[in-house]
Amino acid sequence: MIDIALIQQLLFPAFMETLYMVAVASLTSTLLGLPLGLALFWTSKKKEPFYVIIYRLLSLLVNAGRSFPFAILMIALIPLTRALVGTSLGTTATIVPLTFAATPFLARLVESAFLEVDPSLLQTITLFGAKPWQLFRHVLLTESLPSLVRAFTTTAINITSYSAMAGLIGGGGLGQIALQYGYQRFNTFLLGGAVLFLFLFIEILQYAGNQGSQYILRKRGVSHHV
Repeated sequence: MIDIALIQQLLFPAFMETLYMVAVASLTSTLLGLPLGLALFWTSKKKEPFYVIIYRLLSLLVNAGRSFPFAILMIALIPLTRALVGTSLGTTATIVPLTFAATPFLARLVESAFLEVDPSLLQTITLFGAKPWQLFRHVLLTESLPSLVRAFTTTAINITSYSAMAGLIGGGGLGQIALQYGYQRFNTFLLGGAVLFLFLFIEILQYAGNQGSQYILRKRGVSHHV
């Protein structure tokens, strides 16, 4: 039986908290992950020893960040979270570990998207005297945009999954509802409702990302199925 009161009092507010966490963490991880991914791509193309070392260090940092279990990361970052937002509990506090978890993941996807750009195109534009920022804006960013849209979509979906785990330490959102009210109090309606909200949200994110990527490809006259 559908309990409208529980949806209004618990599930919908929790969904809005999840939406807030995912939106802000997606923005902050993009602001950090995009330049980090660009740095990975740029240094990987250089043959000088200095850039080789920089690339290896950046790659090691990114791989370490991606391999760190999120549940442990949340606990490890509690002192930093408190220093930044004044508390380690709640939706705003959860944005800190979400950003740290998503940034290296997105950076690697951004690097892969840039690597898909035709190297001969970059070489041709460089021969015409283009500056690095012009290469980034007019070639890398433009040519890799469909892949970048898919990368941002995948990252947002991962952040949504991470946000559900944040309920383990009082992070708020649908994860906390599912854990505290659904699982611990044996309320199958709230548990199932929280899972359904998360599922529908992820489906919407995936659909929007697919449509965005396909729209860009259609504008370029490319037929592509995601």
